[in-house]
Amino acid sequence: MSTKKISCVIIDDDSIIRNLMAALLRQLEFTVIGDVGHAHEGLKLCMDHTPTVVLLDINLPESDGLELLPQLLKLTPQPKVIMVSSEATGERVREALTGGASGFVVKPFTPARLLDAIGKAVGVKL
Repeated sequence: MSTKKISCVIIDDDSIIRNLMAALLRQLEFTVIGDVGHAHEGLKLCMDHTPTVVLLDINLPESDGLELLPQLLKLTPQPKVIMVSSEATGERVREALTGGASGFVVKPFTPARLLDAIGKAVGVKL
């Protein structure tokens, strides 16, 4: 699978993190549908555009990424959701993975770690 065929939505309240992830993915020719800072905006973007992958923070204004996760997993086609958070306690990671997340990347992250998680989620080596 070419990275051009992997479409992504980034949902994170930190604009610097969003811009960093978006720039990295675009540089590697992923299709970045959009990046938003609020859960409800992210859900709408995903409903309108059906991304392959959603990069989702836990701490969001108005909602928690773990509360948004089951809503994203109800979409058709179902996106692969990778949690990207500094809130990486064992309990939070377990909650995300048992809730259906395809991976968990701890902030601060390296580009290699993010790409590895995306590759594992979609079943390709990046």
